[in-house]
Amino acid sequence: MNRVIYADNAATTRLDTDAFEAMRPYLLEQYANPSQPYSFARQAKKALQDSRKMIADCINADPEEIYFTSGGTESDNWAVKGSVQRGDCRTVITSEFEHHAVLRACKKIETLGCPVVYLHPNKDGFITPDNLEAAITDKTKLVSVMTVNNEIGTIQPIKELCDIAHKHGAVFHTDAVQALGHIPVDVKELGVDMMSCSAHKFNGPKGIGFLFVKKGTRLSSYADGGAQEFGLRAGTENVAGIVGMAAALRKNSACLNDFQSRLLTVEQTLIDKLDSAGISYRRNGAMPRVPGSLSLSFPGTDGEAVLHRLDLMGIMVSTGSACDSRNTQISHVLAAINADELYARGTIRISLGKDNTVNDAEKIAEAIIRIVSH
Repeated sequence: MNRVIYADNAATTRLDTDAFEAMRPYLLEQYANPSQPYSFARQAKKALQDSRKMIADCINADPEEIYFTSGGTESDNWAVKGSVQRGDCRTVITSEFEHHAVLRACKKIETLGCPVVYLHPNKDGFITPDNLEAAITDKTKLVSVMTVNNEIGTIQPIKELCDIAHKHGAVFHTDAVQALGHIPVDVKELGVDMMSCSAHKFNGPKGIGFLFVKKGTRLSSYADGGAQEFGLRAGTENVAGIVGMAAALRKNSACLNDFQSRLLTVEQTLIDKLDSAGISYRRNGAMPRVPGSLSLSFPGTDGEAVLHRLDLMGIMVSTGSACDSRNTQISHVLAAINADELYARGTIRISLGKDNTVNDAEKIAEAIIRIVSH
């Protein structure tokens, strides 16, 4: 193949050129610490203010509700750990197929004496309102359910889940790392109290993200030190990263309808070509799904082996399995939805992005057909 076909956009995305150009002055020229009182710092300080407002406008929030972080993992950890205190006996509810940033944060608070309930998704890949209603009580403190699953792409019914949490007096957090910049996200419409996001998932730079915290939501500080981020997250701000994140989000939000339409066309091209070849496979997760996300399981194959053979052909995808030196284990997401082991071990995740074309989809499908047919 003449070029690498990158189809692992759920892992990270290519930095948008406009976002990079927006960052450049704050890396080379306007490099001042925005907390300083002299005139040279004013441009950096203004850039922070403008970026905070730009991001807030994209999700229908107020600028004072945006807290800059190092990315999705920090945002998830802050939302979970910052909501409980040592010895807190009120329950936290999450799902079995959350990102590890939420799951491991929940395991940590369990060591502090906070009970955690893990909801089991249905076979289609959803946490349903009935599912949450059966587990929640008036002693539930926090509910955390992701907006879009990072492996199978299913879009969770966040508004309905949030309404149930609030009815019982609980705070609701959602990990929207795989959602923002890919589907419309309006925090007021969803009703969420906290939301985690990461720039490199929507063509922004790595190492920067934010946590939306609705006014009035109680949250402990994440880092002690200076007074940055309204006194809750100390540390000199990554001005260039923040500017790049805001530019990327604004561009993706403005082009969202076109972006989704093109991705659906590319995705359908790949599926149609597999179907025409008569390839046996299962697509994990039902609709609604985020456009461009395909978790495909091929019976009698090894997902890791398929990944490496695609790599040799210049095609980059991910796998639904976690490997060690001895064997291949089914991912926690596929295990949570009770995926058939015969299929699950042969799972790959293809996550298409705005740079992918119909021609890419055809070549990916052709390569898969060649691999699984032998």
